[in-house]
Amino acid sequence: MDAISDRSLKQISWSTVIMFALGFWLSGSLLLDSVIIPSLSAAGMMASAGFASAGYLIFGVFNRIELLCAAAVLTSFLVLRSRDNFSPWSIVLGGLLLAIPLIYTYILTPQMSGLGLQLNLFEDSVTNMSEAMIFMHWGYWSLEAIKFIAGVTLLRWCYRNSCTI
Repeated sequence: MDAISDRSLKQISWSTVIMFALGFWLSGSLLLDSVIIPSLSAAGMMASAGFASAGYLIFGVFNRIELLCAAAVLTSFLVLRSRDNFSPWSIVLGGLLLAIPLIYTYILTPQMSGLGLQLNLFEDSVTNMSEAMIFMHWGYWSLEAIKFIAGVTLLRWCYRNSCTI
């Protein structure tokens, strides 16, 4: 009963982990931002009274998935940095990609949901957004742009590195 142990079969391809996590994360984010949210807006659901709690649920779940993907990306770049001599900027961009879902999860989503709640049941739902909500939407879209730029940059670096190996 000889067990053959080949170390190359047990090694994790960290470049593949990064490319899978970034591809899954960025495509899911693109789907949410360009298909799901505009569809809900066109259907008039954003003006309904219960959208704040539904939005909190949708974004809350997606933010947790983003946190897992960002942690996998940063961890993989930390491993690759020590092994394959990646640029130190990969760690900085990976840390930035982790900070963005942290901001979404613990600052923006709870604040935006709180501003969107209808607390007076006898009053009609307000269709105009407050100044604070508009400011938070600008912050969200700015962070989304930064996330896509940093994510695509890391994806390109990782793809180039995996092609040369």
